[in-house]
Amino acid sequence: MTINTPDWVRDAIFYQIFPDRFARSTHHPNNSIKFEDWNTPPNPHGFKGGDLYGVTEKLEYLEDLGINAIYFNPITASASNHRYHTYDYFHIDPLLGGDEAFRGLLDSAHKNGIRIIPDGVFNHASRGFWQFHHVLENGSGSPYVNWFHFNPDRLNHYRNWGAYPGEQEQQALNRGVGSFDAIGYNAWWNLPALPKLNTNCHEVREFIFNAAVHWINFGADGWRLDVAAEIDDDSFWEEFRHRVKTANPDAYIVAEIWHEAHRWLQGNQFDATMNYLVTAALMGWLVKDRLPAYSYTIGGMRNVLRPLTATEFGDRIEYLLGLYAPEINYVQFNLLDSHDTPRFLTVAGEDESALRLAYLFLLTYVGAPCIYYGDEIGMNGGPDPECRKAFNWDEASWNQGLRSYMKDLVRIRKQEGALRRGTYQRIYSDEDVIVFARQYQGDTVLVAINIGAGDRHPVIDTGKIGIHAANLEPLFGSERGTIIEGKISDLRLKGRSGLILKVG
Repeated sequence: MTINTPDWVRDAIFYQIFPDRFARSTHHPNNSIKFEDWNTPPNPHGFKGGDLYGVTEKLEYLEDLGINAIYFNPITASASNHRYHTYDYFHIDPLLGGDEAFRGLLDSAHKNGIRIIPDGVFNHASRGFWQFHHVLENGSGSPYVNWFHFNPDRLNHYRNWGAYPGEQEQQALNRGVGSFDAIGYNAWWNLPALPKLNTNCHEVREFIFNAAVHWINFGADGWRLDVAAEIDDDSFWEEFRHRVKTANPDAYIVAEIWHEAHRWLQGNQFDATMNYLVTAALMGWLVKDRLPAYSYTIGGMRNVLRPLTATEFGDRIEYLLGLYAPEINYVQFNLLDSHDTPRFLTVAGEDESALRLAYLFLLTYVGAPCIYYGDEIGMNGGPDPECRKAFNWDEASWNQGLRSYMKDLVRIRKQEGALRRGTYQRIYSDEDVIVFARQYQGDTVLVAINIGAGDRHPVIDTGKIGIHAANLEPLFGSERGTIIEGKISDLRLKGRSGLILKVG
C-alpha cells in the first residue's frame, strides 16, 4: 500500500494550547462573564477564561518562538474547561468566542504561515449532547436510541437510571461496576458525563464524518483524534480518512495512541500518532531512577518506562524508528508532555538540564516536535490538573535563558533541512553519550549529547556515514572539531550539554 502523508508536517514546529489556560482577551464579546482569577491554581471544574481571541493576539509571541503549527485541545461547545464533553460538534464554544473567533484566528494564523489542528472527540459525547438528552427525556421512544449503548432494563424504566447517578448507582460505580449495569449506558471509563457513541450506527458515523469535514472546510488543517483506538473499527477510520482527505488532501490526521500502532499506520487510516513512546524513552534516559511513582501510571507508560543508558536509549530509538515506514516516522507527533501528563520539568525533579537536553533531542530528531504551552518559559506542574496551569504572561518571571535556548533550537531546525527531512543514524553511544547524524541532499549534521556530569572526549567513527575528512562547524554550542581519517577525536562534550555540528 502506498503511504502518503502531508509534506508540510516534516517542516512543522507544533505548539500545544489548552484554550482555557493560554490567553484571555479583553476584546471578547462576553468579557463581562465572571471567571476565576488567572493566577489561582487550576482545578477540574474552574474556568480561567482563555479564548481564541486571546490566542490570535498572541500569534506574534508564537511566531517569535518559531512556531508554525498549533494543536488545540477541543474548542467545540462543551460544559467542561477541557472541552472533552462535547455537546455541539458544529459550533465553537461561546466562551472561546464562538465561530467568529475561530474564523479570525484561522485567517490570521494562515496569513502568517501557521497551521491549526483542533482536537476531535468522536468516541464519546456528553450528557448535554442533544441526541443523548433526547433519549433521557423520551427513553426507548426516542429516534436517537441507537446512537448510544443503553441497558434495555434501565432504558425502559424497569430499573432506575439516568445521567446523574443517585447514591446507590454511584456506590456501584465506585465498586467497579460498569456504567452499562450501574447507570444504564456505556460511558468512557465509566464516567457518567461521557456517554460512548455507537459508531456502528450509520447515522452516528455520518454525523461524525460530517462534523470532521465541516471544520476542514472551515479551514482547519487536520485533526488530532482523542482516544482513537477506542473506536475499534478499521472501516470507520478508513472512511474518516477518505472524507477528510477528499476535503483537503494535505490535512494531517494524528491519533492519540500511547502504544505501538502498526494496525493504524499502514497508510489507510492515520498519518501519525502522538509519540508517547519517544516521550517514555526520553524520561527513562534523562531522569532514570529519579522518576516519580506517578510517572508510571500515565497512559501506557508502565509497560515501557524504565531507566536507560545512552546506548539503551539509542537502541530504543532505533527500534521505534523500525516500527513504521519512513513516511510515517517523518510526521510522527513528538512531545515531552501534554495536558494528559505531568510536565517534563516536574517529572525531572525541576532539573532544567534534563528538560533542555530532552528538547535538544526532540528538535533534532525525526518527526514533528511539539512544545507544550509554557515549557519554554519554565512552567512546571504535576499530574492533571496541575499540568494545566494558566500561562504566566508576567515576562519578568519567565526563564529567559530557557526561552532563548528553545528559540535557538527551533531556529536551527528550521534552518537545516537535514534536521527536518534527513536520515537518522546513530554513530556513537556509551553510558552517557550519544551521537547521531542527520543527512539530507549532501548535508550532514551531527548531534552529540552528554548526560553525564563530567566532560567527555569520545572518539567517534564517521566512516560509517561516509565522511573521512572534514571540519565541524558549530550550529549550537561553541565547540569545533575535525574529522581525520574517518574519526573525530578532538571534540569536547561538557557535562549535561549537547552540540549540533555541521560537516563543512
